[in-house]
Amino acid sequence: MTIADPRSFMPVLAVALAFFLASAAEAQVVRVEIVSREAASGGQPVGKAGPYEILRGRIHGEVDPSDPHNRIIQDLQLAPRNVRGKVEYVATFALAKPVDPTRSSGVLVYQVVNRGNGGVTTSPDGDISLVSGWQGDVTPTAANQTIVVPVATNGGGSAISGPVIARFYNVAAGTNTASIRLSSMGAGPPVYPPATLDQTDATLTMHASESSTGVKGGSVTVPRQVWAFADCRTAAFPGTPDPARLCLKDGFDPTKLYELVYTAKDPLVLGIGLAATRDIVSFFRYAAKDGVGSPNPVAGSVKYAISIGDSQSGNLIKTFIHLGFNQDLSRRMVWDGVFPRIAARQTPINFRFALPGGAGTLYEPGSEPVVWWGRYEDKVRGRPAASLLDRCTATRTCPKIIEAFGSTELWGLRMSPGLIGTDARQDIPLPATVRRYYYPGTTHGGGRGGFRIDAGPGGQGGCALPANPNPEADTTRALTKALIEWVTKGTLPPASRYPRLDKGDLVPATKSAMGFPDIPGLVFKDSPVNPVLDYDFGPRFIANDMSGVIALQPPRITRVIPTYVPKVNADGNETSGVLSVLHQAPLGTYLGWNLTASGFFAGQGCGFSGGYVPFAKTQADRIKTRDPRPSVEERYGTLEGYACLVQRAATQAVTDRFLLQDDADRLVAQAKGSGVLPKDADSTPQNRDIARNLCGRGSK
Repeated sequence: MTIADPRSFMPVLAVALAFFLASAAEAQVVRVEIVSREAASGGQPVGKAGPYEILRGRIHGEVDPSDPHNRIIQDLQLAPRNVRGKVEYVATFALAKPVDPTRSSGVLVYQVVNRGNGGVTTSPDGDISLVSGWQGDVTPTAANQTIVVPVATNGGGSAISGPVIARFYNVAAGTNTASIRLSSMGAGPPVYPPATLDQTDATLTMHASESSTGVKGGSVTVPRQVWAFADCRTAAFPGTPDPARLCLKDGFDPTKLYELVYTAKDPLVLGIGLAATRDIVSFFRYAAKDGVGSPNPVAGSVKYAISIGDSQSGNLIKTFIHLGFNQDLSRRMVWDGVFPRIAARQTPINFRFALPGGAGTLYEPGSEPVVWWGRYEDKVRGRPAASLLDRCTATRTCPKIIEAFGSTELWGLRMSPGLIGTDARQDIPLPATVRRYYYPGTTHGGGRGGFRIDAGPGGQGGCALPANPNPEADTTRALTKALIEWVTKGTLPPASRYPRLDKGDLVPATKSAMGFPDIPGLVFKDSPVNPVLDYDFGPRFIANDMSGVIALQPPRITRVIPTYVPKVNADGNETSGVLSVLHQAPLGTYLGWNLTASGFFAGQGCGFSGGYVPFAKTQADRIKTRDPRPSVEERYGTLEGYACLVQRAATQAVTDRFLLQDDADRLVAQAKGSGVLPKDADSTPQNRDIARNLCGRGSK
């Protein structure tokens, strides 16, 4: 008998293996249920892509607990399984695609929704837009994107329990019943109900003060017999039993902070959202059909996939990559490129009793895991060298990465360690596949834009200073285009621009270190920053991966991590990074921080809001208020002078690829019509000379 050369079987084996792997991957998406189809934009063409249609529906999927790709998911082994031994989920989705598939660009853009909010978009270039639910604790509505995940239970089906903490402050006078919120961004009923309503070991403490580093004053334990898990709005204490509310017999003191620590039950297996996102994107990118044979509506149309996420959604992108989910079950790349924007931390999703909707306030996890792209040894917290890219590097599935963030991410969202580590001794180098851009002097998400001197009223959102108008959107559009060109054409983006220690850009968050000027009416405290705190959540919490089980609530604070922010110029404006056109032609001081106007935290940092302090309009106004910052008149002379500076800044930004030409044209037109100063014809000779110098014409 002649034995064939084994190498002759290799092509056949390769095809068979590819078919098996693809079939296995498609099987994770058991069924795609399309609920509706509708024409986008009233059926009108969208650029060269032509008409778009939007598909909405549900993804019925399953996750295999025995697959090594899924083993990192917290409590997956404790979730109920179907007859195939898999853990099921149901996620909503929406997909926007050109009606004519030949007009597709080949790019699938997955927009990570924020707390369920966000929709698909159309593109004149023919990009396919996809959103889906990933956060299992979001209350479904008719408009949002959600996912149904199971509750973990002990063997035999008994409930799992553990400690959680809820905080109450600024409760209105005369209130005796408050809804329990486990997160500062919480909405609806609490995710995790008390294990029992009469638990005697639950504690309620009242505090007269609390610093930004968690130091409390005037603390008193509220006796257990004067509060209950109940609703006392219509029935006298002890009220009607209610797991979603806290009743205090004599009512809440509006000047106090209350902390409730209790034993909760029924943790959701929220990490399934990571696997579901992986499998859903992989399905639309690679699969021909779902597990029951229904066709993929964009089969054959996707060559590249990128993901974009803002804030919480950008944090999820980091967690997705860090925990190894950018490799699908067939060992292929899920996202070729990602754009985590204004995302300073990771999303707290993969530990027991997790709260992905957290917002970086006291005791909320998010800065505990690895938050740096380059490898760094966290000696301060006793952690080994690690990087967000360790797992994808091992599997060769790391995407190209563009990261962009602004001033508020450093002041309010604890971005500092991602740049300079926990010891703040040196810049952490960026890998070649990562570009980083900084939006100086911006609030979280950027401001309204436009060219207006007026500040508007203070007190918005409970903050003392008016809202910061400095925009980010214009730069973001240019960077998004740069990412797509990097992925699809190999065109390198602009070099990174961000504040660095080695250039002297980053300093401690104090007035003296920053060189912040004395501006009339602006009280600068040396601690409006939200500091990075080193928490001890107990021995079963895996800090570097932000996984495992939290045993200590509230966690023990072991130290304060150094938090650095950018230096500023004589106007109080930051100078490093990618300056917006408005920032280069400033009409005031643009701050990444604000101060809480009133209430329990008055005078401390005001959430994730940046403030604005306009320049005086004229020299006389400036002298009257003793403002050290030159007035708008002294800077630009006339409206024409101001427009010249805007034109110059916009032209350079287009050259540097930080601004698209359409946006540049719009900004110049807005500046010319802004009326921030009188025109040349209505100005003094001195002011006309200032304007002519700005316009490069010299004085007459």
